Amino acid sequence: MKRISLFIVVMTLAVAAGLKAQVQPTWESINQRGYPQWFGDAKLGIFIHWGVFSVPAFASKEGYGEWYYLGLTSGDTARQAFQKRMFGEGATYQDIEPFFKAELFDPDAWADLFEKSGAKYVLLVTKHHDGYCLWPSRYAPEWNSVNGGPKRNIVAELTDAVRARDMRMCFYYSLPEWTHPLHVWMKDPDDSIADYVEKHMIPQFKELVSAYKPSMIFADGEWNNTAEQWHAAELIAWYYNTVGPDAIVNDRWGKGSDHGFRTPEYSAGIQLTDRPWAECRGLGRSFALNRNEPLSNYLSSDELIRHFVTLVAAGGGMTLNVGPAADGQIPLLQQERLLDLGKWLKINGEAIYASHPYTKQYETKPVTVSRIDSLIAFNWVRNAPHPDITCDHFQASWSGVLNVGHTDKYTFEVEAVDPVKVMIDGATVLDFDPTNTGATQSNAQSAAGSQSNQVTLRLKEGIHTVSVSYDERDMEASIRLLWSSKKMKKQTVSDFCTDHTLKSKGLRADYSCQKPWLCYTQTDAALYAHAFEYPQDSLELLLERPSENLKVSLLGCEKELPWRYDNGKLIIDTTPLKYSDLHSTAVWTFKLEGGY
Repeated sequence: MKRISLFIVVMTLAVAAGLKAQVQPTWESINQRGYPQWFGDAKLGIFIHWGVFSVPAFASKEGYGEWYYLGLTSGDTARQAFQKRMFGEGATYQDIEPFFKAELFDPDAWADLFEKSGAKYVLLVTKHHDGYCLWPSRYAPEWNSVNGGPKRNIVAELTDAVRARDMRMCFYYSLPEWTHPLHVWMKDPDDSIADYVEKHMIPQFKELVSAYKPSMIFADGEWNNTAEQWHAAELIAWYYNTVGPDAIVNDRWGKGSDHGFRTPEYSAGIQLTDRPWAECRGLGRSFALNRNEPLSNYLSSDELIRHFVTLVAAGGGMTLNVGPAADGQIPLLQQERLLDLGKWLKINGEAIYASHPYTKQYETKPVTVSRIDSLIAFNWVRNAPHPDITCDHFQASWSGVLNVGHTDKYTFEVEAVDPVKVMIDGATVLDFDPTNTGATQSNAQSAAGSQSNQVTLRLKEGIHTVSVSYDERDMEASIRLLWSSKKMKKQTVSDFCTDHTLKSKGLRADYSCQKPWLCYTQTDAALYAHAFEYPQDSLELLLERPSENLKVSLLGCEKELPWRYDNGKLIIDTTPLKYSDLHSTAVWTFKLEGGY
């Protein structure tokens, strides 16, 4: 009897402890849970945008291919014309689904490629905003990859292949849909979403998680509604309790939510350390395959490696996207980039995985690019005006003369998302600092638009000096200078010359920034210095004096390098290194062991 009583007591305590460990559907309980260590240590994951939108694989040169459906239904004439030309008059998005056949899809080949890239997790878009599911969802019985074109359970096949290689399997899941009759996102009123959420989204979300138990949920499309409308706290708590302590979610769960790893999108990264973060981006400008993209949109292997190291030095990571074709083949250029990154990580991974920021993240140097611009009419979105310039926190200035054809009152208007100053004949005529409140780090496709300001002044016929300065802060970047008069409709200013001789059309343009040339990471074992330019004779680091026990080496090489400390600089002698000792490209990582 005593044994039975003792057993009951033990079981009662165990149940009580289990209940206590359960995450409650409150933000306080969810945030107290914290974040699993694996994600902060992983640094690199592979994102996959693949679906019906991969059949047309078409957008503007800077656009997102996965937003094809919205373009068809919202007046995008380029997408509508493409649809008609390729699939015939009256063809709908649903009509092209049978062409999504995935005949070359090999989940083992994909998983092998991702493993060789050095990635520690794979993030599959299980359902994008078009509502098409890559698993046999009973909540979308006629709109999924098992009953539709591929006749395959993409989620299950890739999950098995990824986990067989000891990588984490993670799922992207769009909260809203453009195609569901209960609520058509971006057409129906935002506040009419309750039935859709309760009758479709919540049960489908639980169906997906219960079947496959992903290590991560990356929610998206949340920005028009509140966390309460999405039932975000309840869903996150349920997911955490269902999958366990290794589960993690991102930060896209609606207005009012304050949980999840941060997801800057096509950015220069962030420098927040209050919670984990990973930039998400494609190798080009689009996540899904966009066959209309020029090669110049793609990061080179060297650019990719440097950008990745910069993110890790700031305490973050990268979820790097691939966009397979409709047949299931990952484009060879994308495969090459992943393999090159993997080769670099194989040599230098000890300085990346499980690293954390050093007290100093970067050392920067000023970079200026000069050229002639015919107009001031740019929309860089979240990109840089030149490969040598950072995509955030750059400055641009234009100078030249404006040849005015006749005396009149002219209205000058500037459209921009960042501060602009316009000077004519040495006097400031516009000093405009727009407040960009609509943009978010996590929604590059729905970026806030430019704001405008204008001034009217009388200009005499002849030559007038013009200078314009632009100070880009972060996220979106765009500027346009226009003018008009009673005799001239509003248009982009184009009558520029570089100087008073009027021989050279355009404006002298200077783009400048402070660009990292060296980054630091730290692990429990050592401090690492990542040089973006190979130091031919020596590498000078602005660090505190190390202990005499310091040992310095180049990763991938066994040689110990001489060093000295002089005038506030750690000076590493690199002359002992021969060409045969250099196995990395793009970034050379020096290990500083035992001195810091």
